[in-house]
Amino acid sequence: MSFTLPDLDYSYDALAPFMSAETLEFHHDKHHKAYVDNGNKLLAGSGLENETLEDIIKKSYGKPELTGLFNNAAQHYNHIHFWKWMKKDSVMPDILANALKKQFGSVDNFLSEFVQAGVTQFGSGWAWLAVKDGELRIMKTPNGENPLIHNAIPILGCDVWEHSYYIDYRNARPVYLQKFTENLINWEYVAQLYEAI
Repeated sequence: MSFTLPDLDYSYDALAPFMSAETLEFHHDKHHKAYVDNGNKLLAGSGLENETLEDIIKKSYGKPELTGLFNNAAQHYNHIHFWKWMKKDSVMPDILANALKKQFGSVDNFLSEFVQAGVTQFGSGWAWLAVKDGELRIMKTPNGENPLIHNAIPILGCDVWEHSYYIDYRNARPVYLQKFTENLINWEYVAQLYEAI
């Protein structure tokens, strides 16, 4: 396979004021495109050219000679979903709300723990809601790592690399995470991924 930069499902200003058009344009057109371009170069000759994106990530992880490929492939995967995980005015389906209440006591408890995972991820990385061993789990990973390499399936992720929020929020990562959880999560897509497991 080769990596392809996906089109956004919405305009650059569709997530404003919680994520600006400038942030979205830089993040998608520059950062994600770089992962795609570099990933394609590193994929050539790796022996993984015919694998799925998920398998490229799993099979390149932890192999020093494939570190560059892993970083770019994982970030490509993360961002393919990140764009779909965002939508204004989304309503959480009951199946997801009930699952979150069962696992975390309440939706508010989940949101608080998710924000905390993102706030406490040192340096660049991601905060996740994933399914592992049949249970919902909050996880955090450094850099481009994701739950796939920890035998889990991500159903929601928030990018906490500085390029995700610095234009809009400067160094206020907690504010960015709060705005993300309160206003930008595409709960229908999260539920769709959850039901597909």
